Amino acid sequence: MRHLKAFHVFHVAANSSSYTEAADKLNLTHGAVSKQIKTLEEYLSQSLFFKSGRNVLLTKQGETLARYTSAAFMELERGVETLTKTQQYLEVSCEPTLTMRWLMSRITEFNELHETDVRLSTSGGPVTLGSTTGLSLAIRRDDFEIDPNYVKIPLVEEWVGLVCSPDYWQQVNGSLQQAKLLHSQTRPDAWRDWMRISGQSLFQGNQSQTFGHFYFCLQAAVDGLGMAIGSYPLIVDDLKRGNLVAPFGFVLSGHNYVLISQDKLVDELEIAFLTWLGANMHQCIPKPEGKD
Repeated sequence: MRHLKAFHVFHVAANSSSYTEAADKLNLTHGAVSKQIKTLEEYLSQSLFFKSGRNVLLTKQGETLARYTSAAFMELERGVETLTKTQQYLEVSCEPTLTMRWLMSRITEFNELHETDVRLSTSGGPVTLGSTTGLSLAIRRDDFEIDPNYVKIPLVEEWVGLVCSPDYWQQVNGSLQQAKLLHSQTRPDAWRDWMRISGQSLFQGNQSQTFGHFYFCLQAAVDGLGMAIGSYPLIVDDLKRGNLVAPFGFVLSGHNYVLISQDKLVDELEIAFLTWLGANMHQCIPKPEGKD
C-alpha cells in the first residue's frame, strides 16, 4: 500500500489536538508530521485538517478517513496481538470492590474450566484497553461516561438495599432513626439515591461515618459499625453467610454492571469469559418478593 507511513501519521494526528502532540507520540519532528500529512493530502487530493488557533481540526473528508484508519489500525493491532500470543490469557480490569468481594473467589473456576489465566487488575471508572495498557476487557458499573469507541455489554442490573450485621439490627431495635449511616467517598450519593428509589424518608440527626472506599464501607457494615447501602452482587456472599441482613430488601438502582471491550467480541476466550461472567452474575441477584 502506498504511503502507509503517512496513513499512520494521519491516524495519530487525527487522535491528537495538534501536530506537536502527534510528533511527540511518534517521536518525530513537527515538520516531519506536517510533511507526511501534506503528502497524503496531495495523494488523495483532499484537505484533511484545518487550523483552529494553535490546534488542528479534521475536515469532513478527514473525519471520514479517520474512521477508516481507526478501524484498519485497530484490526492490525488485534492481528499482531493474536500472532504474538504464546499463551491463552486475558488481562481484565475490574472495579476493586467487585474484585475483592465477588470475582476473586470465583475466577479459579473459569481458569480451570478453560485452562487459562485471567489476570486481574483493580481500577474503577474510565479505562484504556489495547496494546498501550495490555488490557483485554474491563468490568465496570456504568455510572460514568464510557468511551463511545468501546463496546459496552450489559451483564446484570444492579440492585441496592440497606444492609447491616444481624447484631447491629438488633442493637438499634429495627429503628433507622437510631442507626449510624456508613458512607463512602467513591459512592457519595448512595444513601440519597436509595431513599429516592425506595421511598424511605430522609433521616434527620443520624450519626454517620465516611470511608475512603466502598469496600471499607461494606466491611464496616459486616463488622457491626453501622448501616450501609449494599449492592448486588457485592454483598451476596455475606448475605448467604449471615454476616449481613437486608431489612428492607432491594430495589433496582438504574445502573448495570457491564463488560467493556474494544470491539465486538470475536476471540473465543473472550466470548467464553463473557458467557461465564453473565451466567454467574445472574445467579447473584435478589429474587423478587413473593417468588421462590
